[in-house]
Amino acid sequence: MNQEVFAAVADALERGEAAALVTIVSTTGSTPQRVGAKMLVFGDGRLVGTIGGGCYENDAFWKAREAIANRRPLLLHYELADDFAQETGLVCGGQMDVYIEPIEPSPELYVIGAGHVGYHLARLAHDVGFRVHVVDDREKFANRERFPGAAEVVTEDIPAWIGRTALPAHAYVVIVTRGHTNDLEALRALAPRDLRYLGLIGSRAKVARIYEELTTNGTDANLLKKVHAPIGLDIGAVTPQEIAVSILSELIAVKHGKAGIRDAAELSMRWNNLD
Repeated sequence: MNQEVFAAVADALERGEAAALVTIVSTTGSTPQRVGAKMLVFGDGRLVGTIGGGCYENDAFWKAREAIANRRPLLLHYELADDFAQETGLVCGGQMDVYIEPIEPSPELYVIGAGHVGYHLARLAHDVGFRVHVVDDREKFANRERFPGAAEVVTEDIPAWIGRTALPAHAYVVIVTRGHTNDLEALRALAPRDLRYLGLIGSRAKVARIYEELTTNGTDANLLKKVHAPIGLDIGAVTPQEIAVSILSELIAVKHGKAGIRDAAELSMRWNNLD
């Protein structure tokens, strides 16, 4: 049974699909399953494997779905002789600890723009475990020689590529193109997408101008509230290398639940306080 679970874990990682691995890690007395029994739970409710059935498995199932959403592991304790177990007749007289581990694929980072900041960001992000995709319309910049560690290097018109490409919901997308027009068109196309992270490079003045132009031309202002802009943590970065570090720091913070999206008050402040 565990071989089936391990195969499902491998398949989920290959597909880039999040799940939670549920494992019995200790038992005392009589229990329906032994230590090491596993089941894999997906966010949509699919199951592979079992930890013995009954109310405790159902409880672990729902806790696993919570762990997928929160991306935090859980350790659960079940008394199989209490009322909780009696509901299904599994009065085994034992105790059981169950560990729930969220399984996440390597985070996908799409670097939209292969200039100086994009170059350094792609290298650093690859080194810390991101699966990097680079997109630019200039072959001089977007090529395999500059980005040997990237999973994908695309040389194509940026809005056209975004328009025909489905990005996974767990993707991180960084807009660092060479100019205002490319940034604006990329953000116009990406703002409606369901993404884990969307960031836009530029000063507060530039961000405010782009936001104003987008909303004037029909983009819902609520979609822009999720954008990290200006991008990166405020560490006083100046050089492309330092800016790349600040962006990567924010990506890592979001990955570990340490940084949220910009709220409406901050968004309004940035629109109304131009440099």
